[in-house]
Amino acid sequence: MGVMWELGGFGPVWVWFMGGRSAKNPDMSISPRFMQELRDRLSLSEIIGRRVKLVRAGHEYKACCPFHGEKSPSFYVNDDKQFFHCFGCGAHGDAVGFVMRHDNLSFIEAIEALAPQAGLEVPRQTREDVEHAKQEKDLHALMAATTKWFQDQLHSPAHRDALHYVRERGLPDDVLSAFSVGFAPADGGALPKFLREQGFSEKQILDSGVARKSTRNNDLYAFFRDRVIFPVPDRRGRVVAFGGRVLPEHLRPIDPSQSKPPKYINSSDSPLFHKGRMLFGEPHARQAAIDGKPLIVVEGYLDVIACWRAGFTGAVAPLGTALTEDQIAVLWKMIPGDMKVPVLCFDGDNAGRRAAARACERILPHLRPDHSARIAFLPEGEDPDSLIQTKGAVAFQTIIDTAMPLADFIWMSQTEGRSFNTPEERAGLERTWLDETARIVDKAVQDQYRKLLLKKSSNLFWELDRAKQNASRGFGMGPGMGRGFGRDTGPKAKGRKIELPPLRSPVVEKERRAHSILLLILLNHPWLFEEVEEQFGALSISDSRLDSLRQMMIRTLSEAPNLEKTPFYDHLSAYGFDKELQNLASDTMYVHAGFARPSAELQDVREGWAETIRSLYDQAERQELRVAGQTLAGDFSTENEQRILALHQARQDQDGQG
Repeated sequence: MGVMWELGGFGPVWVWFMGGRSAKNPDMSISPRFMQELRDRLSLSEIIGRRVKLVRAGHEYKACCPFHGEKSPSFYVNDDKQFFHCFGCGAHGDAVGFVMRHDNLSFIEAIEALAPQAGLEVPRQTREDVEHAKQEKDLHALMAATTKWFQDQLHSPAHRDALHYVRERGLPDDVLSAFSVGFAPADGGALPKFLREQGFSEKQILDSGVARKSTRNNDLYAFFRDRVIFPVPDRRGRVVAFGGRVLPEHLRPIDPSQSKPPKYINSSDSPLFHKGRMLFGEPHARQAAIDGKPLIVVEGYLDVIACWRAGFTGAVAPLGTALTEDQIAVLWKMIPGDMKVPVLCFDGDNAGRRAAARACERILPHLRPDHSARIAFLPEGEDPDSLIQTKGAVAFQTIIDTAMPLADFIWMSQTEGRSFNTPEERAGLERTWLDETARIVDKAVQDQYRKLLLKKSSNLFWELDRAKQNASRGFGMGPGMGRGFGRDTGPKAKGRKIELPPLRSPVVEKERRAHSILLLILLNHPWLFEEVEEQFGALSISDSRLDSLRQMMIRTLSEAPNLEKTPFYDHLSAYGFDKELQNLASDTMYVHAGFARPSAELQDVREGWAETIRSLYDQAERQELRVAGQTLAGDFSTENEQRILALHQARQDQDGQG
């Protein structure tokens, strides 16, 4: 027989009973009668009220939902009907379902937690189950004792150098306490000796992974030695593993016969710990996700802690491995509500980009209409810890706010640095997209990805063809930047006219310099983007790197219109535009465009922009006159004569209005 229980946030769950035993655990007797008696004896409002502040509303209670961030209460509790329901996120269930979700417990664990409160005894398990549960309980006790011992070592007088080091790294006492940071001394026999004194057996010590057995004398020795220790808690906050960071060389003895130790080492898998299924910082991040904060995947322990200190409490990190499919599933499960889109944050160097590509490969097959990710890159040479310490939380917030959708990153990865001038190259790009999107299991998402990426391909090919045509004609302007541009639709230069020093260079170099000046103006004065967005978007820049920078600037400023100069630079730098940014901000550029300096007056900036746009228009018009003159010389027809006269008249009109 079976019974269906509505467990909050989990939907309907069938628990089958075969001869009075649960199919989930056939050796545990849980009858429908026991379950109903458990519910009848419990006050649902009392159970929930211990965890959430409830306010009476007629025959019910209401509160702000603990499973998603909200300001107005939409979470209701009804004791008579023995269920809760949230009209905001749809969470619904009974006491067991609430405790499962809120306390991160399994079905059996929730029953075991609630039964004593109802004065009931949970049906006993078999001898094997009891023994297994006892072994796990003992291992949890061992890990808790080890955690406390590591903490004591960090604060002991003998290891004051280690304590000084972690404080220098930006870990004050409140952080050390919140993350239970400790220290493993160099003496490999100290921890096994302590654990034996606490009554733990050799087998338990070895099973936990905190010690190994010597092949020379069979003595136990600690796995972590001379390292700062970061305990790894499970979703319920119980320590199940450790990570250790090596001390700098000036704080530890150096053995010339030994190779350089790895910076980080992590516990091996154990009965309590499976590194590919867990994330460091998970307990903090679960609550952050409920509070509506973004989940952010960073690289290491110190990055998570730095983020937590700066208010990014949704930060987590893999445990010494690349992000796994199981960890991605954990991330999605942690996020309440419909859209589950964590931010994956990587270093801005080539290794970081390769790591991002590997993560995308793992995510792609599992994409669903409400399950995705965004990709963010740090400035090259920075990690979250160093960035927050040197440039503050605002710089990191900007990187998170402007993280790119997964589809945009895949597009960038497949097109950056490649040529698409021939039909074969273009066909190769489209074939790559078809192969990539074929890995997406959800057919609706797969179809949308194919449509989007084929559209991007078409737009790219059209832009490349247009750039070739414009380059051959000597034009530097895109659609909408022809006659009258900078005169009828562009901003007028009022008051003092700013004269550009003469640029004694070929036509192409003049055009490139003007484009660079426009980019530099917006780099130093991103506030201007709102006024000149249409003009900036219509530019056709033949230099592929500068045009890629222009497109990234447009996307970034469209998503974060109030961005300040410094985080704007940092964000663009993180996407690999360091060289272009350095060239644009060179002294030579400012000789030609003093109005683009960060300290320039607002009116000078506006006038400088208008003058530069006008110079591009003039250059295009002169080129058209030259082409028309050559045509007239070869074919002196009335039609061609009228055309060149019209161009000269337009030129005179423009000069008269300048």
